[in-house]
Amino acid sequence: VGGAQNYGSAFLPALYQGTAIGALGRPIKDANLQNLESKRLTSDLQRRQIDFIQEMNRDLKNRQDTNNQIDGVIKSYDLAKEPEEMKDKYGIGQPGTDDFGRQCLLARRLAESGVRFIELGHGNWDQHGGLRKNLAKNCTGIDQPLAALLKDLKERGMLDETLVIWGGEFGRTPHVKKQDGRDHNHKGFTFWMAGGGIKGGLRFGATDENGIAAVENRTHFHDLHATILHQLGLNHEELTYRYAGRDFRLTDVHGKVLKDILA
Repeated sequence: VGGAQNYGSAFLPALYQGTAIGALGRPIKDANLQNLESKRLTSDLQRRQIDFIQEMNRDLKNRQDTNNQIDGVIKSYDLAKEPEEMKDKYGIGQPGTDDFGRQCLLARRLAESGVRFIELGHGNWDQHGGLRKNLAKNCTGIDQPLAALLKDLKERGMLDETLVIWGGEFGRTPHVKKQDGRDHNHKGFTFWMAGGGIKGGLRFGATDENGIAAVENRTHFHDLHATILHQLGLNHEELTYRYAGRDFRLTDVHGKVLKDILA
Protein backbone atom coordinates (compact mmCIF):
# COMPACT_ATOMS: atom_id res chain seq x y z
CA VAL A 1 0.00 0.00 0.00
CA GLY A 2 1.53 3.30 -1.05
CA GLY A 3 3.86 1.90 -3.68
CA ALA A 4 7.62 2.18 -3.98
CA GLN A 5 7.97 4.81 -1.25
CA ASN A 6 7.43 2.01 1.29
CA TYR A 7 10.32 -0.14 0.08
CA GLY A 8 12.53 2.39 -1.71
CA SER A 9 15.94 3.35 -0.33
CA ALA A 10 15.19 7.10 0.06
CA PHE A 11 18.52 8.91 0.56
CA LEU A 12 20.52 5.65 0.57
CA PRO A 13 21.99 4.12 -2.63
CA ALA A 14 19.73 1.89 -4.74
CA LEU A 15 21.52 -1.22 -3.45
CA TYR A 16 19.45 -0.88 -0.26
CA GLN A 17 16.03 -0.68 -1.86
CA GLY A 18 13.56 -3.56 -1.69
CA THR A 19 12.51 -5.93 -4.46
CA ALA A 20 8.74 -6.00 -4.93
CA ILE A 21 7.02 -9.35 -5.54
CA GLY A 22 3.53 -8.90 -6.97
CA ALA A 23 1.25 -5.91 -6.44
CA LEU A 24 -1.62 -4.84 -4.21
CA GLY A 25 -4.93 -6.26 -5.40
CA ARG A 26 -3.40 -9.22 -7.22
CA PRO A 27 -3.17 -12.71 -5.65
CA ILE A 28 0.42 -13.37 -4.64
CA LYS A 29 0.11 -16.94 -5.93
CA ASP A 30 0.15 -15.43 -9.43
CA ALA A 31 3.13 -13.16 -8.68
CA ASN A 32 6.66 -13.85 -9.82
CA LEU A 33 9.99 -12.24 -10.47
CA GLN A 34 10.11 -11.88 -14.23
CA ASN A 35 12.91 -13.14 -16.46
CA LEU A 36 14.24 -15.70 -13.96
CA GLU A 37 13.81 -18.55 -16.42
CA SER A 38 14.54 -18.75 -20.12
CA LYS A 39 12.24 -20.51 -22.57
CA ARG A 40 15.07 -20.75 -25.11
CA LEU A 41 18.15 -21.81 -23.13
CA THR A 42 19.06 -24.84 -21.04
CA SER A 43 19.90 -24.29 -17.37
CA ASP A 44 23.63 -24.54 -18.13
CA LEU A 45 23.48 -22.00 -20.94
CA GLN A 46 21.29 -19.68 -18.89
CA ARG A 47 23.83 -19.84 -16.03
CA ARG A 48 26.61 -18.88 -18.45
CA GLN A 49 24.46 -16.07 -19.82
CA ILE A 50 23.72 -14.70 -16.33
CA ASP A 51 27.40 -14.87 -15.36
CA PHE A 52 28.25 -12.93 -18.53
CA ILE A 53 25.59 -10.30 -17.80
CA GLN A 54 26.84 -9.96 -14.22
CA GLU A 55 30.36 -9.45 -15.54
CA MET A 56 29.05 -6.72 -17.86
CA ASN A 57 27.13 -5.12 -14.97
CA ARG A 58 30.23 -4.96 -12.80
CA ASP A 59 32.30 -3.63 -15.67
CA LEU A 60 29.70 -0.91 -16.29
CA LYS A 61 29.62 -0.08 -12.58
CA ASN A 62 33.40 0.27 -12.54
CA ARG A 63 33.16 2.73 -15.41
CA GLN A 64 30.15 4.60 -13.97
CA ASP A 65 30.66 4.84 -10.22
CA THR A 66 27.93 7.45 -9.88
CA ASN A 67 25.27 5.11 -11.29
CA ASN A 68 24.38 3.20 -8.10
CA GLN A 69 21.13 1.93 -9.66
CA ILE A 70 23.19 -0.89 -11.16
CA ASP A 71 23.83 -2.31 -7.68
CA GLY A 72 20.10 -2.77 -7.22
CA VAL A 73 19.73 -5.15 -10.16
CA ILE A 74 22.71 -7.40 -9.43
CA LYS A 75 21.04 -9.04 -6.43
CA SER A 76 18.81 -12.12 -6.84
CA TYR A 77 17.47 -15.04 -4.82
CA ASP A 78 15.64 -18.34 -5.18
CA LEU A 79 12.57 -19.96 -3.58
CA ALA A 80 11.60 -23.58 -2.88
CA LYS A 81 8.33 -25.48 -2.44
CA GLU A 82 6.82 -26.42 0.92
CA PRO A 83 4.86 -29.58 1.92
CA GLU A 84 1.07 -29.44 2.01
CA GLU A 85 1.02 -29.82 5.80
CA MET A 86 3.02 -26.62 6.17
CA LYS A 87 0.78 -24.77 3.71
CA ASP A 88 -2.29 -25.83 5.74
CA LYS A 89 -0.80 -24.30 8.90
CA TYR A 90 -0.50 -20.95 7.13
CA GLY A 91 -4.04 -21.16 5.75
CA ILE A 92 -2.88 -21.51 2.16
CA GLY A 93 -5.67 -22.82 -0.04
CA GLN A 94 -8.36 -21.60 2.37
CA PRO A 95 -10.77 -18.73 1.62
CA GLY A 96 -9.67 -15.51 3.27
CA THR A 97 -6.20 -16.63 4.39
CA ASP A 98 -4.62 -17.91 1.17
CA ASP A 99 -2.97 -14.72 -0.04
CA PHE A 100 -1.51 -13.45 3.24
CA GLY A 101 -0.66 -17.02 4.22
CA ARG A 102 1.49 -17.28 1.11
CA GLN A 103 3.18 -14.01 2.01
CA CYS A 104 3.98 -15.22 5.56
CA LEU A 105 5.35 -18.55 4.33
CA LEU A 106 7.40 -16.74 1.71
CA ALA A 107 8.71 -14.46 4.45
CA ARG A 108 9.91 -17.45 6.47
CA ARG A 109 11.57 -18.91 3.37
CA LEU A 110 13.34 -15.62 2.67
CA ALA A 111 14.48 -15.21 6.28
CA GLU A 112 15.74 -18.78 6.26
CA SER A 113 17.70 -18.02 3.09
CA GLY A 114 19.41 -15.02 4.69
CA VAL A 115 17.27 -12.11 3.48
CA ARG A 116 17.64 -9.58 6.29
CA PHE A 117 14.60 -7.32 5.84
CA ILE A 118 11.18 -8.47 4.61
CA GLU A 119 7.97 -6.43 4.39
CA LEU A 120 4.50 -7.92 3.87
CA GLY A 121 1.45 -5.97 2.76
CA HIS A 122 -2.25 -6.41 3.52
CA GLY A 123 -4.39 -3.57 2.23
CA ASN A 124 -7.86 -2.08 2.65
CA TRP A 125 -7.94 -1.33 6.40
CA ASP A 126 -9.09 2.27 5.84
CA GLN A 127 -12.64 1.55 6.94
CA HIS A 128 -14.64 4.75 6.96
CA GLY A 129 -17.65 2.53 6.28
CA GLY A 130 -18.55 -1.17 6.42
CA LEU A 131 -16.44 -1.61 9.54
CA ARG A 132 -18.19 -4.65 11.03
CA LYS A 133 -17.91 -6.74 7.90
CA ASN A 134 -14.55 -5.60 6.54
CA LEU A 135 -12.61 -5.42 9.82
CA ALA A 136 -13.69 -8.95 10.70
CA LYS A 137 -12.66 -10.09 7.21
CA ASN A 138 -9.24 -8.47 7.48
CA CYS A 139 -8.54 -9.86 10.95
CA THR A 140 -9.57 -13.33 9.80
CA GLY A 141 -7.21 -12.98 6.85
CA ILE A 142 -4.09 -12.30 8.93
CA ASP A 143 -4.56 -14.03 12.32
CA GLN A 144 -3.84 -17.63 11.31
CA PRO A 145 -0.94 -16.83 8.94
CA LEU A 146 0.77 -14.60 11.51
CA ALA A 147 0.34 -17.17 14.28
CA ALA A 148 1.75 -19.85 11.97
CA LEU A 149 4.72 -17.64 11.09
CA LEU A 150 5.61 -16.97 14.74
CA LYS A 151 5.25 -20.65 15.66
CA ASP A 152 7.23 -21.74 12.61
CA LEU A 153 10.08 -19.33 13.40
CA LYS A 154 10.14 -20.47 17.04
CA GLU A 155 10.20 -24.17 16.15
CA ARG A 156 13.11 -23.58 13.79
CA GLY A 157 15.06 -21.67 16.44
CA MET A 158 14.81 -18.43 14.45
CA LEU A 159 12.42 -16.29 16.51
CA ASP A 160 14.99 -15.16 19.06
CA GLU A 161 17.00 -13.60 16.23
CA THR A 162 14.07 -12.49 14.08
CA LEU A 163 12.12 -9.36 15.00
CA VAL A 164 8.52 -9.46 13.73
CA ILE A 165 6.67 -6.13 13.65
CA TRP A 166 2.99 -5.52 12.89
CA GLY A 167 1.44 -2.13 12.30
CA GLY A 168 -0.82 0.00 10.16
CA GLU A 169 -0.73 3.56 8.86
CA PHE A 170 -2.14 4.85 12.17
CA GLY A 171 -5.23 4.48 14.36
CA ARG A 172 -8.96 4.94 14.06
CA THR A 173 -11.20 7.24 16.06
CA PRO A 174 -13.41 5.71 18.78
CA HIS A 175 -16.32 7.88 17.65
CA VAL A 176 -18.44 7.51 14.52
CA LYS A 177 -18.84 10.21 11.88
CA LYS A 178 -20.30 7.89 9.30
CA GLN A 179 -22.58 4.88 9.58
CA ASP A 180 -20.60 1.79 10.63
CA GLY A 181 -17.16 3.34 10.20
CA ARG A 182 -14.27 5.22 11.80
CA ASP A 183 -12.03 8.11 10.79
CA HIS A 184 -8.25 8.62 10.99
CA ASN A 185 -6.54 9.05 14.36
CA HIS A 186 -2.84 9.79 14.77
CA LYS A 187 -2.96 10.40 18.53
CA GLY A 188 -3.27 6.82 19.76
CA PHE A 189 -2.75 3.49 18.00
CA THR A 190 -1.02 0.14 18.30
CA PHE A 191 2.06 -1.62 16.96
CA TRP A 192 3.17 -5.01 18.21
CA MET A 193 6.54 -6.73 18.12
CA ALA A 194 7.52 -10.36 18.74
CA GLY A 195 10.83 -12.20 18.93
CA GLY A 196 14.12 -10.43 18.33
CA GLY A 197 14.78 -9.84 22.03
CA ILE A 198 11.43 -8.20 22.85
CA LYS A 199 9.58 -9.16 26.05
CA GLY A 200 6.57 -11.37 25.44
CA GLY A 201 3.14 -10.75 26.94
CA LEU A 202 3.81 -7.07 27.62
CA ARG A 203 1.64 -4.05 26.88
CA PHE A 204 3.58 -0.80 26.88
CA GLY A 205 1.56 2.38 27.09
CA ALA A 206 -2.15 3.12 26.97
CA THR A 207 -4.65 5.63 25.63
CA ASP A 208 -7.25 7.50 27.66
CA GLU A 209 -10.42 5.69 28.69
CA ASN A 210 -12.09 6.58 25.39
CA GLY A 211 -9.22 5.40 23.19
CA ILE A 212 -8.65 8.83 21.69
CA ALA A 213 -5.05 9.73 22.58
CA ALA A 214 -2.00 8.10 24.17
CA VAL A 215 -1.54 9.21 27.79
CA GLU A 216 0.72 6.53 29.31
CA ASN A 217 4.29 5.88 28.07
CA ARG A 218 3.69 8.02 25.00
CA THR A 219 5.96 6.75 22.22
CA HIS A 220 7.04 8.54 19.05
CA PHE A 221 7.95 6.80 15.82
CA HIS A 222 11.52 7.99 16.39
CA ASP A 223 11.49 5.93 19.61
CA LEU A 224 10.10 2.91 17.79
CA HIS A 225 12.77 3.20 15.09
CA ALA A 226 15.54 3.70 17.65
CA THR A 227 14.41 0.53 19.46
CA ILE A 228 14.20 -1.52 16.27
CA LEU A 229 17.67 -0.42 15.21
CA HIS A 230 19.01 -1.21 18.69
CA GLN A 231 17.66 -4.76 18.42
CA LEU A 232 19.38 -5.05 15.05
CA GLY A 233 22.68 -4.12 16.70
CA LEU A 234 22.74 -0.53 15.41
CA ASN A 235 23.09 2.70 17.38
CA HIS A 236 20.56 5.06 15.81
CA GLU A 237 22.61 8.11 16.85
CA GLU A 238 25.61 6.86 14.85
CA LEU A 239 23.67 5.64 11.81
CA THR A 240 24.25 8.73 9.67
CA TYR A 241 24.44 9.12 5.89
CA ARG A 242 25.45 12.31 4.11
CA TYR A 243 23.17 13.18 1.20
CA ALA A 244 22.56 16.42 -0.76
CA GLY A 245 24.85 18.37 1.52
CA ARG A 246 23.47 17.36 4.91
CA ASP A 247 23.55 14.45 7.34
CA PHE A 248 20.50 12.17 7.50
CA ARG A 249 19.48 9.43 9.89
CA LEU A 250 16.24 7.51 10.37
CA THR A 251 15.50 9.09 13.76
CA ASP A 252 16.56 12.61 12.67
CA VAL A 253 17.73 14.31 15.90
CA HIS A 254 15.31 12.46 18.19
CA GLY A 255 14.56 8.97 19.44
CA LYS A 256 15.21 6.93 22.57
CA VAL A 257 15.48 3.16 22.98
CA LEU A 258 12.45 1.71 24.85
CA LYS A 259 14.46 -0.39 27.31
CA ASP A 260 11.36 -1.41 29.29
CA ILE A 261 10.19 -3.67 26.45
CA LEU A 262 13.52 -5.43 25.93
CA ALA A 263 13.99 -8.98 27.21
